[in-house]
Amino acid sequence: MTLLINEKTIVVPGEEIAEGMDYLPAQGTYRQNDKIISAQLGLVNVNGRLIRIIPLTGRYIPKAGDTVIGKVVNISFNGWIIDVGYAYEANLSLKEGTTDFVERNEDLTKYYDFGDIVVVKIINVSRSKFIDLTTKEPGLRKLNGGRIIQVTPSKVPRIIGKQGSMITMVKDATNCRITVGQNGRVWIQGENTDNEIKAVEAIRMIDEKAHIEGLTEEIKKFLGAESDKSQKIGEEDEIN
Repeated sequence: MTLLINEKTIVVPGEEIAEGMDYLPAQGTYRQNDKIISAQLGLVNVNGRLIRIIPLTGRYIPKAGDTVIGKVVNISFNGWIIDVGYAYEANLSLKEGTTDFVERNEDLTKYYDFGDIVVVKIINVSRSKFIDLTTKEPGLRKLNGGRIIQVTPSKVPRIIGKQGSMITMVKDATNCRITVGQNGRVWIQGENTDNEIKAVEAIRMIDEKAHIEGLTEEIKKFLGAESDKSQKIGEEDEIN
């Protein structure tokens, strides 16, 4: 088995990544004879025997299990319509939005009003792209104050880092509360404006430089955090 391309190298469609049958093609790759070929522009990621491509660009595609940050854009008789940054809006039903017994014709704005920002989880995406949401898990809630920024959805694993290492470093260095949605929306709330701006700049730097080597050390230097050569950036999907 032979890796023809180093991990985190940017590849283009049609580029050969590995040779031999010991590696298996995953997201963004395919096998051609005994070689694994890139099917899209992105970063090479090797996880055990699996080789996948992390796209550098692209819109958010929702899937069940994603925790996302959304905005209430409409209210119906049986729940709330949430914008999650996709072509189709999502539905948060009364059943999934509150544990209260809600009387008919009750004012639903006392729970979630127009313009409210919420952390929700996708529980189903139908074939017709109808999206169902829930708030009935720990950490899912309405967000008050702070600011929202948008990052590239495919860069979210780099922004979070292995076991939350990168985003934890940003939180600790800036004393900010930060929630990262898998739809690329990031909520930041700090003790003061300067701290929030510092966190925003660090996250935007990670977004822009997700493909470079030594990113952890560069972000540490920017934040003034203590150097730790052992800390690496991973590709795990998490929400913090």
